[in-house]
Amino acid sequence: MRRSQRCLRVAVSVAGVFFLSSCVLLERNANLNLPPNPNEQPDRILYEKSMAEIRHGQYTVGRLTLQTLLNTYPDSEYLAKAKLAIADSYYRQGGISGYTQAQAEYSDFITFFPNAPEAPMAQYRAAMSYFRMMNKPDRDLTDAKLAELEFKRFLEKYPRSPLLPKVQARLREVQEVIAEGDFETASFYYDHNINPAALSRLREIVTRYPNFSKADVACWDLARTFDRMKKPKAAVPYYDRILTLYPLSPLAPRAKERLAELHEPIPQPTKAEMARARADAVDVTHRGWLSRLAGVVESSPNLSATRHGPVILGSTAESIVLAQTSSSTGSSNTVAAQPVNSTALRGGAASDPGAQKKPSAAPSTSVTTPKKKRRSLLKRVIKPW
Repeated sequence: MRRSQRCLRVAVSVAGVFFLSSCVLLERNANLNLPPNPNEQPDRILYEKSMAEIRHGQYTVGRLTLQTLLNTYPDSEYLAKAKLAIADSYYRQGGISGYTQAQAEYSDFITFFPNAPEAPMAQYRAAMSYFRMMNKPDRDLTDAKLAELEFKRFLEKYPRSPLLPKVQARLREVQEVIAEGDFETASFYYDHNINPAALSRLREIVTRYPNFSKADVACWDLARTFDRMKKPKAAVPYYDRILTLYPLSPLAPRAKERLAELHEPIPQPTKAEMARARADAVDVTHRGWLSRLAGVVESSPNLSATRHGPVILGSTAESIVLAQTSSSTGSSNTVAAQPVNSTALRGGAASDPGAQKKPSAAPSTSVTTPKKKRRSLLKRVIKPW
């Protein structure tokens, strides 16, 4: 009797579980397939149906429904929301293709609705789409440079947005990755004593990325490059920069010694710069061998070394040239790349076959020398013997 009661209880509980799960599934399907209400607007029905589909992970179906809304009701009040929802669906989907499409859709939204209240968030996510595709410093930095450009556009367009602190933090991280990639290239030229190439790259790092975690090393290498080129006066500002901007750097005592050798005054850092240097020293994290080994396997860059400090905007109008070929535009301005030796690099002379001067025409008074007759192949071979 007791055994039959237990079996009955178990059967009732199992039936209750199946009943509740079926109710949840029916409610979910009912939300996705809402019956049309004659009192509601048809564009609103399409919009709510697409948003329910996107919330449940059906991104392709939801985008098709939103596209139907855009094509059927071009004057709908949900037009801006539909365009933004398409971009958000690609952003939530993720992946290389998803972030690429999301960036394009956010740019279209900003173009058509520049004064919409959602425009700052669209600009932020357009930059974040490139940020999430960003590679390590030793790889292709195209996405990092495009992310930097989009974050700078945000700071110029929306300087009073609540997203400003978050954008500034992301911009510092992007600039850390770009500066690290340029610094690796500059270090190669510096170690091989290729001074002109090292000079240009180190100067760009010091000027454009003063918050770089290795900016003090870049200043030191740049000053030493000037010393190698017998230009000690040009190296003085960069020794001063180490003492004023990076007073807690291990290179600061050596910079003082070098300034003393050059009989130059030794500058002192301000209280604000000293406080910022102390804050950066507190945030420094020393990575162990296990974390460094994990960083080799990871595809995303390590952003833990990013420093504090003001964001350097520079010029957002600078053009970013991407390596792409277009069959529609036939440009004749082509650059021929050819290998050169280290002597040419140290001298800084450009080697462009198209830029060579053509020999000028000989004057009429010059004496023309007769051309030598070409000997036959048999004579050229037999004559040495």
